[in-house]
Amino acid sequence: MTTRWLDSPIGGLRIHVSAGLVTAIGFGASSPRGSRTPDPVLDRTEQQLVEYFAGDRTAFDLPLASDGTEFQKKVWSELLRIPYGETASYGDIARRLGYEPGISRAVGAANGANPIPIVVPCHRVIGADGSLTGYAGGIDRKRTLLELERPGLF
Repeated sequence: MTTRWLDSPIGGLRIHVSAGLVTAIGFGASSPRGSRTPDPVLDRTEQQLVEYFAGDRTAFDLPLASDGTEFQKKVWSELLRIPYGETASYGDIARRLGYEPGISRAVGAANGANPIPIVVPCHRVIGADGSLTGYAGGIDRKRTLLELERPGLF
């Protein structure tokens, strides 16, 4: 596994790549001093994240790992269908997957287990009443990401 640290408007990000696939993006990382390991997937991921934060990219084109249960993979795949600047509720995601809205807690748990936030846009999932709900990176980061994509949303 190769790791790269990236400073961003929402704080430090730690990007993990293994076998040519992005496997995780972590929050709250501080950049270590020293040389950077060259890696084409890390380079591409960093570049696309920089473009996203600059407002120049609305979709990512990266090779992603999908380590999770079948249900988690279904939810994560559906997250990728939420357009830039748009939001969906947990119940919306459940319905789109063919489930009753009552399974929205399971959708929320799968959403929270997403190892590749921002690229797999779990921040675009909100409460049924339009409120910002839990986010692994914290509500402030979620609000910042949503505001970046759609100024004035919150």
